[in-house]
Amino acid sequence: MKLSVKHTTKYLYDAPVSYGLQQVRLTPVSSRHQTVTRWDVEVVGGTRELSFTDQHGNETLLVKANRDTTEVCVTVAGEVETHTSDGIYGPIYGACPLWHFLQSTPRTEAGKGIKALSRATQKKSNTLSALHDLSKAVLKAVPYSTTSTFAHTSAEEALQAGGGVCQDHAQIFISAARLAGIPARYVSGYLMMDERVEQEASHAWAEAHVEGLGWVGFDVSNIISPDDRYIRIASGRDSREASPIKGMRIGAANESLIVSLQIQQ
Repeated sequence: MKLSVKHTTKYLYDAPVSYGLQQVRLTPVSSRHQTVTRWDVEVVGGTRELSFTDQHGNETLLVKANRDTTEVCVTVAGEVETHTSDGIYGPIYGACPLWHFLQSTPRTEAGKGIKALSRATQKKSNTLSALHDLSKAVLKAVPYSTTSTFAHTSAEEALQAGGGVCQDHAQIFISAARLAGIPARYVSGYLMMDERVEQEASHAWAEAHVEGLGWVGFDVSNIISPDDRYIRIASGRDSREASPIKGMRIGAANESLIVSLQIQQ
């Protein structure tokens, strides 16, 4: 499937910013699952300092805000052809060993609620079936809601809140899978929604490592495994490591964010 993407992220400040630095992970990489035929990155209000591939294999761009700017805008646009629809990313490994994806992070630290979800997973002998059941259990416990959590909400906090978005669903799933001894990681990217061009935000899902299959994707929010409507951008142990854009700034300015995203075939 050939997918066209245009994604604009605009930061607005109510006072000049003396210094700001952003890590941008918004460039997909070609693989057997997808071919990037065109991809452009435009930066307004900042300069490109350098680009590098991080420890997870993510293409990363470092953007420095122009001194005293009141706006930084990053726009990516391009075309990607996707090739697979079975949700299996496979035995594809980078610099990080599998045990790295068994490690907890502040955003995936398990509390009582996640431990209970994990115990149900541990009782089942078929790993793949158990993971699909876990995906359903997470969504049942945390129905989709855009008002219950924030960007820095941890997995356990989202579970206790009783509602969350794709980021929360993925991190709860990852936390519970790791407790069951299954390596798991967070994936950020895009999903072309049916009969919609305008999207509210980019998407996120989880991957778990299953013996004999390698990495297998689980989109908890939609109770499916990723198919050819998905574009993979970045991965990491949690939403922070695979964040499309993260950074810091110096100054007392208040920040507002405007996101525009169009995906179509």
